[in-house]
Amino acid sequence: MQVQVVPLIIVIVYMVGMLLVGFLTNKYVIKDSTDYMLAGRRMGLFMVASSLSANNIGGGSTTGVAAKAFSGWGLSAAWYVLAAAVAMIPLAYFAPKIRRTLAVTIPEVVNRRFGPTAGVFTAVLNVTSLFCLTASQILASGTVVSVLTGLPLNVCILIAGFVVIAYTTMGGMLADAITDVVQFLIIFFGLLIALPFIINGAGGWQVISDALPAAEFNVTKVGIITIVGLIFNYFCTFLSGPEMVSRFSSADDPKTAQKASLLSGVMMALLAFIPTLIGLIALAENPGLDGGKGTTALMYATTNYAPAWITGAVAAAIVAATMSSADSNLLCASTILTKDIYQKYFNKNVEDRKLITITRACNVVICLISMSIALFNISLVTLNLFAFALRSAGPFAAYGLGLAVKNATKNAGLVSILVGSIAVVYWQLIGSPFGILAIVFGCFWGIASFFLVTFVERKMGKPAAPSAYLD
Repeated sequence: MQVQVVPLIIVIVYMVGMLLVGFLTNKYVIKDSTDYMLAGRRMGLFMVASSLSANNIGGGSTTGVAAKAFSGWGLSAAWYVLAAAVAMIPLAYFAPKIRRTLAVTIPEVVNRRFGPTAGVFTAVLNVTSLFCLTASQILASGTVVSVLTGLPLNVCILIAGFVVIAYTTMGGMLADAITDVVQFLIIFFGLLIALPFIINGAGGWQVISDALPAAEFNVTKVGIITIVGLIFNYFCTFLSGPEMVSRFSSADDPKTAQKASLLSGVMMALLAFIPTLIGLIALAENPGLDGGKGTTALMYATTNYAPAWITGAVAAAIVAATMSSADSNLLCASTILTKDIYQKYFNKNVEDRKLITITRACNVVICLISMSIALFNISLVTLNLFAFALRSAGPFAAYGLGLAVKNATKNAGLVSILVGSIAVVYWQLIGSPFGILAIVFGCFWGIASFFLVTFVERKMGKPAAPSAYLD
């Protein structure tokens, strides 16, 4: 395989830059565990919004959207990102509540309201899912590096994994947030600049549109039911996603958290159609690509119809998209293990500096395990679907409704976690019939059981669970 020199140089410069951010943040900013885990709770509007956006826009929202546009969704593939943008609107209602809890993790809030058993269940579900999500993003990063260098995929997975380990372990949340800002800008402007070059290189828009059936330009081609399902799916995963919650918790105040949710939605909406159009261009030029699946549609269109430096920018954008998700998942998993397991059950009086050291050690161990999972080259879609369903269906009601429903009873949280988790596994095992996603099915039963238990126990005279808030 031929080495693509210019794109490779750009990606190397990007990776070195990420390492430098981690080093400088560690040296000059990290003073205590709050600095390390939550950036000192002083992140401003643009940083929180960029970090939220970068975490949402991983490999699935760049290369994955282009592939969906190529393989049947057409222009409606943009909804894969637009649905996430829409989901940020109701999430803005919860964002200031999340910041007001003054908690570090989701299990901490669940434990505060519904007791230690519910907290431990939530921690286990969160960490298990974060392992899978970290592995999938490292695999995606390694795939791009492999294409650029010609090196074996396994070697490139190790390279990508060690870069993520290094800057996340050194700099913590602030390094993650700073790199997220850089990564979102690279993703957005890299793809935006590439698009006109690709259109021109492919012969112009008229040539492209003439080569495609009119149905490919139907923005609702995928169907209204699928679009609504995507919006609900994103809302469930965002509200119960540790990497999202940690960003709101890191905001400098509740209003900033709320505004950042809305701004992030706008930022993602602006990006949605760019990879979609690139996927359609690849379809017009080479409908047989990857056996008609278009898995490499984004890189195919870029390498064939844009200058080398543009290809490098897009490659860096894809690596940025995947790494921005990997670093956040990694830090969240380490923080949960440290705060909700180690400190709570093994060493309640642990010194602050030691807590940082243990979190860093967890970073290394978790990333090494995730890299090992990635080396099996399991389908990214399979990994992500399993992880999102696992982390959301159970804790969604306990955490989200726990923030909003004051009269919820203690047992409502634990029962909803168990019912939601069992429901999502059952629905996944029987193949998600009727086109209903397992996560939607699981969240529905989690919510239903939450309200049912609360209603019955309140009728029996049971008191409401303790507040999720300290004030």
